Amino acid sequence: MEFDRHLDDPISAIAFPPPEGATEIPVWNGRGFSVGQVETAVLAYEVGTSGWTDDLTVFHDETAGEDHYIDRASRRHAASGLHRWLRAGTGAPTIIDIGCSSGLMLKLLRAEFPHASIIGADYVRGPLEALASKASGIPLIQFDLTKCPLPSESVDGIVLLNVLEHIERDDLALHHIARILKPNGVAMIEVPAGPHLYDVYDKLLFHHRRYRMADLLRKIGDCGLQVREKSHLGFFLYPTFWIAKRRGQRYLSHPEEVQKAIVSRNITTASSHPLMHKLMELEGALRTRVYYPFGIRCLVSCQKAGTPASAKLH
Repeated sequence: MEFDRHLDDPISAIAFPPPEGATEIPVWNGRGFSVGQVETAVLAYEVGTSGWTDDLTVFHDETAGEDHYIDRASRRHAASGLHRWLRAGTGAPTIIDIGCSSGLMLKLLRAEFPHASIIGADYVRGPLEALASKASGIPLIQFDLTKCPLPSESVDGIVLLNVLEHIERDDLALHHIARILKPNGVAMIEVPAGPHLYDVYDKLLFHHRRYRMADLLRKIGDCGLQVREKSHLGFFLYPTFWIAKRRGQRYLSHPEEVQKAIVSRNITTASSHPLMHKLMELEGALRTRVYYPFGIRCLVSCQKAGTPASAKLH
């Protein structure tokens, strides 16, 4: 996977604070960050405890790959929502993918928004270092979202796919999401649905929780963001998913190697089957007309205050 170099990003206009141990202001130079006399491919800030590791990134990439039907549908929905809700007057927006992992969403954002300034961010360093060699022209930042170092009102769009469940204080994370968005800025948020379906997959991937839509909407509202659209991903697949999750709950007390084998098998099963992709495409096509009341993941499109009162809400 290669990225086209993009040298006219206005990222340098963002006042990044100095990373730990430095006094100089980081400056984006088109290929990396200059911090005084030092150039670094990844701008790294102090991180605390998180529910993700380098090893989990490798495990997920090896099992799900680039073509998993759920993840592909997830990325398409996020890009579609940004197209739908970013205001036409935004011009060349700045969009950050938080939890960018191996960069699949970054690749789609670059293709869908060729005039935008794209930023990749993650909690763990390994995936960012791997991305640096192929994501030429895309700033990469390591930080803890509960202590987000980005300035207030500095980005137009945020993609946050399957990140909040890994953060114990998801309320703090959402506070920073609202803080760094510009007025009318858009956040595309996705989390796993159904607290009653917490199973071996969630345990192995360090999920603190699965979400009820009502609880997620309340937390989003508490941080001052306005919900524009809400739905679920994987509505048509839910019966099969429910059975698999119930079965997975039987392995919660098993050894880790057994749990990993079960999760690996479940992820890879039919991950690239054409029928699954067709079902997800149909679901996506109908989503603008139909509200899906349950599914595998909760989907929420939200905006910072200042959006038109006539904006559509499902």
